Amino acid sequence: MIIKIGTRGSLLALAQTNIVIDKLKKAFPEHEYQAVVIKTTGDRDLTRPLDQIGSKGLFVDEIERALLADEIQLAVHSMKDMPDNPLEGLVFSKPVKRADPRDVLILKEGNSLSDLPYGANVATGSKRRSFQLLKMRPDLHILPIRGNIDTRIRKLKEGLEDGTRLDGIIIAAAGIERLGLAVEHTYYFDETEMIPAPAQGTIAIEVAASNTTMLDMLNSISDSYTNEITEVERGFLKAIGGDCHLPVGAYATKDSSGYKLYALFGNEDGTKLASTVACEASIDLVIEKAVSAIHEMLEES
Repeated sequence: MIIKIGTRGSLLALAQTNIVIDKLKKAFPEHEYQAVVIKTTGDRDLTRPLDQIGSKGLFVDEIERALLADEIQLAVHSMKDMPDNPLEGLVFSKPVKRADPRDVLILKEGNSLSDLPYGANVATGSKRRSFQLLKMRPDLHILPIRGNIDTRIRKLKEGLEDGTRLDGIIIAAAGIERLGLAVEHTYYFDETEMIPAPAQGTIAIEVAASNTTMLDMLNSISDSYTNEITEVERGFLKAIGGDCHLPVGAYATKDSSGYKLYALFGNEDGTKLASTVACEASIDLVIEKAVSAIHEMLEES
């Protein structure tokens, strides 16, 4: 059987797809696997900031339609780009092992946040990153940036289209890890210092709900710890009502005593930004505790 896998065409999207294909080949060598590149709305519009284009589905809508039409049998995405719920008729499988969830600052010179000069220009396409960075360094100038990882690194070296010089960019560390990039000047934020996007570093694998055979195959190559942590972080995103217009962060861990959730939420312009740490024995309770604490802080601010 030939199994077609839908993906975006960026180097990172293809790398993530190949991770899934390699795992499936090892577990089910009797099948053939073919990557199918599908261009999405987010790939076609590379000029406007993400929050001006539309919903979180701008990187997945066309791929999901192909999945529903059975033009592909599964789809690979970055989980942090996914809406709260897939389209009706589609489901997520349990995820494979997560990559590095942290954010990383790539600098033109130096290897720490303090190496950025006063008033430095730092580019990111994320409000979550922007507002957290400004809390650490209110002197910085935050500029928008779009494009894949290679494009963003090139803009750091050469400047933006309007000639603006950049001193740093912030991207997901998982991208560097999965592409095997050798980047000289980096500062990795601790997850508690800059709370990542919910499920950052996690690959989302989507299938038709009716394709139980494919779902069983994918679940058999999943990672149980990643699955639980993703459930916590995505559960917080859904419960807090976050979207691409709002800064939302969630990073969860689990040990023998239960779950710890670092959570962040704010308004669209960043004038209100609340963060908390919740610890509870169950997923539902830790999400409920974090959401309640965030709402309480925002109401008081």
